[in-house]
Amino acid sequence: MAKELRLIDGKARCPYVSAEFLPMTMGNEMRPAARWGLVLLTTALGASMVNTHARAETIERIENYTIAGNSGIELYRSIGERGPKVGVARAIAHTNFKLTWSRKYEPQDDGGCTLVSARPKLIITYTLPKPAGSLPATVKKQWDTFIEGVRLHEEVHGVHIKEMLAEIETATIGFSAADDPKCQKVRKAIIPSLSQASVRQRERSRNFDQVEMANGGNMHRLILKLVNGE
Repeated sequence: MAKELRLIDGKARCPYVSAEFLPMTMGNEMRPAARWGLVLLTTALGASMVNTHARAETIERIENYTIAGNSGIELYRSIGERGPKVGVARAIAHTNFKLTWSRKYEPQDDGGCTLVSARPKLIITYTLPKPAGSLPATVKKQWDTFIEGVRLHEEVHGVHIKEMLAEIETATIGFSAADDPKCQKVRKAIIPSLSQASVRQRERSRNFDQVEMANGGNMHRLILKLVNGE
């Protein structure tokens, strides 16, 4: 069990026990777009990491939102005020992605149609908090520990997204539809596989967040250490 926050003005200050802090979450969001693409939450510039695979182009990048404060509790309060909105609440951090496809369908001699190739382009965006200015040495050390833990948490969501992509490739490339000379049926026939992979990705990420943010979970401990000034 993580230890409780020390008392401030006679009251424990923690998102789990005090209304002073918003109930912040971790996680990723996916929004359907044309061609089963996905839209990004923001377009601000950030650090970039690019990996190109045999069939897929994958770009992972970091975008920051600015927070203020000179102590752990001030920084965390600022996160609650400025963090990205997820539904009606604000999140500590956020992972979003855009996925588009270049698919090649070929009519077959028997009158059917086959998806012979599909080249995806995946852009994963991690939105993380960043202090506006320099921090006192002790607080900086505490912040560095906190934000590294947050970054690693969000990268797990990135893994879930990349695994979803691989699942879609496996399920759809080579898929055929009979009596489809104009390659219309096959386009509709692969939609259930896309939807199922999407549902599984969201469920995995949601379950991961619940474990991490639960009392005593990894993110819960990181938050307590930051606010406690440890």
